Amino acid sequence: MIGPQNNSFRSARDLSGFWRVAFEKEGTRPDWEKGIAESEAFHVAVPGSWNEQLAEAGYMNFCGAGWYQTDVFLPEPAKGNELVLRFGSADYYAEAWLDGVSVGRSSAPMLPFECAIPKELANGRTARLVVRVDAQLRSDEATQGITSATYAEEGRPKDEYLPAVRFDFFPYGGLNRPVLLLQRPAGGITGWRAVSDLAGVTLSVDAGCAGHIRATLSDGITSTEREAKLDAGKAEMRLDPASPRLWSPEDPHLYRLSLELLSPDGTVLDMCEQRIGLRSFKVEGTTLFFNGAPIVLKGFGKHEESPLHGRAVNMPQLVKDFHLLKWIGANSVRTSHYPYSEEFLDLADEFGILVIDEVFSINLDFRLVDEAVLANHKRAVGELISRDANRTCVIAWSLANEPGYLAEREYRQSSEPYWQNLFAHARTLDPTRPMCHANVGYAGNDDPAFAHSDFLGINRYHGWYTIPGRLDAAVDALDKDFDAIAAQGKPIVVLEFGADAMAGQHASYDQLFTEEYQQDFISAYWKAIENHPSVAGGHVWNFADFRTAQHGRRVVHNLKGVFTRTREPKMAAWMLRRLWSTAE
Repeated sequence: MIGPQNNSFRSARDLSGFWRVAFEKEGTRPDWEKGIAESEAFHVAVPGSWNEQLAEAGYMNFCGAGWYQTDVFLPEPAKGNELVLRFGSADYYAEAWLDGVSVGRSSAPMLPFECAIPKELANGRTARLVVRVDAQLRSDEATQGITSATYAEEGRPKDEYLPAVRFDFFPYGGLNRPVLLLQRPAGGITGWRAVSDLAGVTLSVDAGCAGHIRATLSDGITSTEREAKLDAGKAEMRLDPASPRLWSPEDPHLYRLSLELLSPDGTVLDMCEQRIGLRSFKVEGTTLFFNGAPIVLKGFGKHEESPLHGRAVNMPQLVKDFHLLKWIGANSVRTSHYPYSEEFLDLADEFGILVIDEVFSINLDFRLVDEAVLANHKRAVGELISRDANRTCVIAWSLANEPGYLAEREYRQSSEPYWQNLFAHARTLDPTRPMCHANVGYAGNDDPAFAHSDFLGINRYHGWYTIPGRLDAAVDALDKDFDAIAAQGKPIVVLEFGADAMAGQHASYDQLFTEEYQQDFISAYWKAIENHPSVAGGHVWNFADFRTAQHGRRVVHNLKGVFTRTREPKMAAWMLRRLWSTAE
């Protein structure tokens, strides 16, 4: 998928602003395709989750369907061009109408989708755009939806969340990423793939007409240009700068890659651009190598989440977060537990933050897995790779978070063919990047998915959920996990470890929820990570406190952040800054 562009051949107009929204009552489906009921409508900001915006109207915990409406001017496109609506995502499903005409539906949750606008509607006039957004996950998704009745049916009433979810973060609903009106050549460049290494870039470009592709790699000082003829709609070429400057966390140097589609007579028909860097990331033995040298991953799991915005793109907070990542000495992030916005990846490229890019698959219950779940999981992986494969910052794909979380025996008995199929599918789409998943202790230190992973991601909370308050015993348990998992001969990365801390809560002894205990917990885990020869790094859970669904073990927020929800540092943040800034 080619990201939004603004140049001589392509344009992207942002439709952000104040829209109107109205909500379905349970068991009803109103006929609002041509416009929502004005008497039931509220103002809502797009991008933005509806939950905190409309809490006082009773929609804080609403996970049903909301109907959005705005008016859009549809220019008559230039000859040979098309108009397209592009949604950065809709949480979790959407269908769009223009003047009552259905123009398209979303695909995998939390990823972009496009809706082509029929020519008869794109005639230089204002049209009514209506979008139905359904925030209730389906049972056949890679992240399975549940209802409040599920907890009682499974004999787990103490695990009930409000709203009902399988995960420990808030299920925000709405249009959480930008909605854009695109104009582009209908038969132009349709896709491209760039694979970088330490010497240059290998390119494959697809187009919808005959001609040539001209590619230029430039950093404003030097430039390398190549041209290749399209054969059956595809052109391949190689660009090697004379003196390549590598991209890294220390020097996130980016080139501008420009692709031009030329007609047989040399006329430029289309163009697209993206900033990319030259780098390599490989797994060898029990070591991770970045640009040919061993690397220890230091960083965090995060969430896309902030006050009032919910899960919506929050540009000032994104800038703040990346400055905090550099301040603390982090070099990497996992997009736990879903694909993050393209704006996040833009800054990761610019700041030199390595990204383990995770598909939206959380706590997959193998008692309910069938062919439909696998098909949807593969679709989500495919759309994630399609969106992000050209990103320099993305070093690896994570295909799931904590499957087997419910300790269902079916996971260990029958999940291996599922993982074999899923990982093989992902590798056909991108054979250049390592693959992993995030293992939960319930799934075992010989998790069936490990056989198909290039490095072994694990989430561990000894000293918090198990062996609470006893750090010496917790670290002993962690070391035993390391030894058992290391027998597989692959690098281990601790993708989650952490402890809740209420900012301002202190004690002179080991006490859960204090800043001292969080600091000591993270410090003890990091020492164990550094000391084990098979462990190649760790990501603290979490970067910042975040809202969760309501549960008796949470006081509004998950407090495992080393920063508060509004980004004030706790003691653990200062400790990590000292630890990571001086680490060799």
